[in-house]
Amino acid sequence: MASTAATLKLVFCGTPQFAVPTLQALLAAGHEVALVVSQPDRPVGRDAQFTAPPVKQAALAAGLPVTQPEKIRSNAEFRAQLESIAPDAIVVVAYGRIIPPWMLALPRLGCINLHASLLPKYRGAAPIQWAIAMGDAFTGNTTMLLEEGLDTGPILLQQTHEIGDDQTAVDLFEILASAGAPLVVETLAGLADGTIHPQPQNHEHVTFAPLLDREDGRMDFGRRTAHEHYNRWRGFQPWPGAFTMLDGKKLIVHRMIIAAEPASAQPIPAVPGQICVEAGRFFVACAEDTWLELLEVQLEGKKRISADEFLRGNPLGANAYLG
Repeated sequence: MASTAATLKLVFCGTPQFAVPTLQALLAAGHEVALVVSQPDRPVGRDAQFTAPPVKQAALAAGLPVTQPEKIRSNAEFRAQLESIAPDAIVVVAYGRIIPPWMLALPRLGCINLHASLLPKYRGAAPIQWAIAMGDAFTGNTTMLLEEGLDTGPILLQQTHEIGDDQTAVDLFEILASAGAPLVVETLAGLADGTIHPQPQNHEHVTFAPLLDREDGRMDFGRRTAHEHYNRWRGFQPWPGAFTMLDGKKLIVHRMIIAAEPASAQPIPAVPGQICVEAGRFFVACAEDTWLELLEVQLEGKKRISADEFLRGNPLGANAYLG
């Protein structure tokens, strides 16, 4: 018997904490989550203990069946399992796998995806991080129908959220995860009763948010202003963060702020990468004669400490540079 608009039979695909609020919201709305699909347990931490992803943990706590296939595209057993469920919709939130054509075609309402940007802006794996790194004043969530292209499917609903000047990606992940959960519930209701009509994306306005690389955290004082460095540091939390080199050793910058030019800075304008130490404060010159103050740092092989403590243990000469 077909499900009613009030109660849909769903398959939920998700892996990290970002997806957990949506799973919980679907259950609270009274939908039947017949199966939760998550990525396999992975080794975590220094001791590399195999750990269940957050979605699996939430699903088991709710008494839901879970499967964790390593591959899905040509997995006959997994395909038979989903076909036997015959879901009304498949909800996909940060699952981390490309959904194959057979799966896209299976549910009558389609595969519904929650994407943490205002599509077509920031298609790809790291939309929250890049929105902050690029200095955007706002971002949001989009629900869309998945198709074979990467984040190319038609838009269902969108919501906008401001990005605070000091917000990091960690902050925004939590905000968008919580806000996106009811948006998915609203989207399913609208699809089921025919009040939501998919709208094609404007492909002329596409930007991309590629998977982050360790080198994205490398500070380039000659090319980027203090504001650009600060935005990238906010966006690239908790990884890859921000780092540079000091006397051939890696220096991780855990906290920084945009600063006015220190009074003792010489020459004027400063050379990018030039260090200026003033009253126990650690300044570095950036492009376009802008300055950062480094608040917490960690030298390669050492612990994370305040800039003041670092400077007491590592006196820097007048001609010291970062980079």
